[in-house]
Amino acid sequence: MARMFPIGMQSFSVIRENNAIYVDKTGLVYKLVKEGKVYFLARPRRFGKSLLISTLDCYLSGRKELFAGLAIDKLETEWKKHPVLRFDFSKMKYMNPGMLDELINLSLAEYEKVYGKGIDENSPSSRLNGLILRAEQKTGQKVVFLVDEYDAPLLDTLVDKDAFDQMRQKLRDFYSPLKSLDDHLKFIFITGITKFSQLSIFSELNNLKIISMVDDYAALCGITEEELRTQMNPEIEVMAQATGKTFEQVCAGLKRKYDGYHFSKKSPDVYNPFSLINALQDKDLTNYWFETGTPTYLMDWICKFGIDPELLKNGIAASADDFNVPTEGNGSPVPVLYQSGYLTIKGYDESQFLPYTLAYPNEEVAEGFTKGLLKYFSGKDSMAYNAVANTIINGFNSGDVASVMDAIKVYLSDIPYDAAKRDELLYSTLIFGVFRIATPFLVHCEQKSAGGRADIVLETKTAVYVIEFKLDGSIEDALAQIGSRGYLDPYRLHKTEQGLPKKLYKVAVNIDSKKRNIGDWKMVDG
Repeated sequence: MARMFPIGMQSFSVIRENNAIYVDKTGLVYKLVKEGKVYFLARPRRFGKSLLISTLDCYLSGRKELFAGLAIDKLETEWKKHPVLRFDFSKMKYMNPGMLDELINLSLAEYEKVYGKGIDENSPSSRLNGLILRAEQKTGQKVVFLVDEYDAPLLDTLVDKDAFDQMRQKLRDFYSPLKSLDDHLKFIFITGITKFSQLSIFSELNNLKIISMVDDYAALCGITEEELRTQMNPEIEVMAQATGKTFEQVCAGLKRKYDGYHFSKKSPDVYNPFSLINALQDKDLTNYWFETGTPTYLMDWICKFGIDPELLKNGIAASADDFNVPTEGNGSPVPVLYQSGYLTIKGYDESQFLPYTLAYPNEEVAEGFTKGLLKYFSGKDSMAYNAVANTIINGFNSGDVASVMDAIKVYLSDIPYDAAKRDELLYSTLIFGVFRIATPFLVHCEQKSAGGRADIVLETKTAVYVIEFKLDGSIEDALAQIGSRGYLDPYRLHKTEQGLPKKLYKVAVNIDSKKRNIGDWKMVDG
């Protein structure tokens, strides 16, 4: 019988009781509990953090029957039933600080129905303090404290300083009893997307272990290559049969689209679990993660600081201090891009001053992020930039480059003057972006030459085009640069399907900053 896909399931018990697919992480869960007490883990949204919290809840509340046949079943012998206090801050969108008060109050009230409430306990901190003491007294076991998406209220108010400061103070007050209650707590585990400074959970908790970049726990959330091929083998076979592909072809497509995350120096390749599960269920490779929506705070930050999308694609050299740091008050968008999952670790070389290389993890993120930027900066819906991308595909496949330039001119001329605050963002995002969307539908094979990297390389079945853009520059200088740096050299031996040499072209395009559009352009044989 085919297993159920756990789409929309974040409860470990529901998954197990319905024979849904579960990638076994219980060996790591056991290691966490036996080797430490207070943890924080940061991972991007839709990466399985809620399921991890639910798994810890079931394990530490002693629900042994749910773990039959899993790794932990052979490791755990005691299965003690601890009282668990679990708080999920992802349940609502925080429009104002009062909404945080409401969620905390409702969450505390649910546990007070079980463990009671002291008459003098009015503030969230005093109520939490009383709950922990009474839960231990009533059960005879120390308390487990679990928090999912602790930073949701802060991320929702990241660009509103007053609301952000109020949210942070309320959370500090709520968590304040935890340090003094250390003797009454068995285990604390907190998840989020990022680490915010000046919060008591990071500055006051005893022996807090941040495992976001620890090799041992790099695969605690998400799905590794080994897990995919062993624990999800039947689903891959079904997708292969449905799509007329081989097992290996399906694996290659899934890897290209959803793999590529790394969360530590020696991290294995990690797949986005949300996208991977949806793709196997639908037997289709599409952009599932981005369909859930790009957070507004992220685009606000991109607008605030400015960032070149080409830099994200090609890779950013960084130290851990450049991206594994609190996001608020930071003068760079790189930390929030990394912690939100739009950038990941693509290389580590300890011999370098900046040992980490950060870049897009996979095709889904690169394409989805580009489309998000196009929409945000142009103020237009997808029909506008998709039409230009379609013209690029048809134009270069047919050799009609003039039609491409005309389409881009019309596209840019219809964008409001204040849609983009910075020229570099306008040109990098609105022009390069539509090319990036189009290139997967061409025989695209971009690579560096000995002299560097061209702005854009497009390869069709019959030709290769190297395109160099200049801002208020010289067309002749651009053409000369393509030749002198050998941008076309890697393609001189490329053949058509008939075995003939592909035609090579140099294309120079001048951007007129005053007109905020394409000025003159020229194409010559390469």
